[in-house]
Amino acid sequence: MTFERINPEALGPPRGWTNGMLGPAGGRVLFIAGQDAANADGVVTTDDFVEQFDIVLGKMMSVVREAGGDAGSIGRITLFVTDLDAYRAARKEIGEVYRAHMGRHFPAMALAEVSRLVDPRGRVEIEATAVIAADAP
Repeated sequence: MTFERINPEALGPPRGWTNGMLGPAGGRVLFIAGQDAANADGVVTTDDFVEQFDIVLGKMMSVVREAGGDAGSIGRITLFVTDLDAYRAARKEIGEVYRAHMGRHFPAMALAEVSRLVDPRGRVEIEATAVIAADAP
């Protein structure tokens, strides 16, 4: 899937995201539910912010791959974090984890600090939208 990146000059150059992603005609839209760092038994096993970010991105990508897509299929990501200062302090490590899962693909993104997530140990949750090629397996 190839998105058309929409970055109006009036908004200035994006840094680590794209302002708009226009999906190709004929694609199927995949809405990815908020993923947290819980394992298959529903247990969050680490309090480390970067480890949770890694787990969450891995789970998001698992959903995308199961639908026949890859990182380039993702058009939008919304990150919810319980500690914006922890996110800022770990940006370098988060960037490394992000690139390990997403390469240099930077979709439209939003980041919001929230007071808490459903799991009391949860520090990161990500939801996303992808467009999967109509002929994907």
